[in-house]
Amino acid sequence: MKFTCFIRASRGVAFAAALVAASALTPMAAQAQMDKATTEAVAAYFDFADYNSGTIMAEQIPAEDWKRFYLLDVRDAGQYAKEHIPGAVNIEWRKVFSERAKLPKDKTILLYCNTGSFSGQVAMALRMDGFENVRLLHGGFGAWQARK
Repeated sequence: MKFTCFIRASRGVAFAAALVAASALTPMAAQAQMDKATTEAVAAYFDFADYNSGTIMAEQIPAEDWKRFYLLDVRDAGQYAKEHIPGAVNIEWRKVFSERAKLPKDKTILLYCNTGSFSGQVAMALRMDGFENVRLLHGGFGAWQARK
């Protein structure tokens, strides 16, 4: 009798586990496919991006040319308050896309974070939205500091 109950309980647990596993996979399968417009936007981005993805090294920019850029520091407000490139505007990387209406389309936007990873994400999102004037500061704030 005890053995039969154990088998029934085991089957019930196995069935419940299978249901949980199947339901956990369902959202992933639904999210795995992009709609046509998104797919086309991603393809257009990668067609646009060159090997360096529009990066500029700090040493390539003469001192007098820094003022020609719209410098966008995408680090958090605390890091920006501590130190930033003179003339830079701060919008945290997670907020840039939602605040993109504030960004110029007629001036080169030079993005930077600490190393280039967050600013790279911002650049991709902005380029996919039609901002062709976006460039990345290669190596981010750290690279700029090193050249001072």
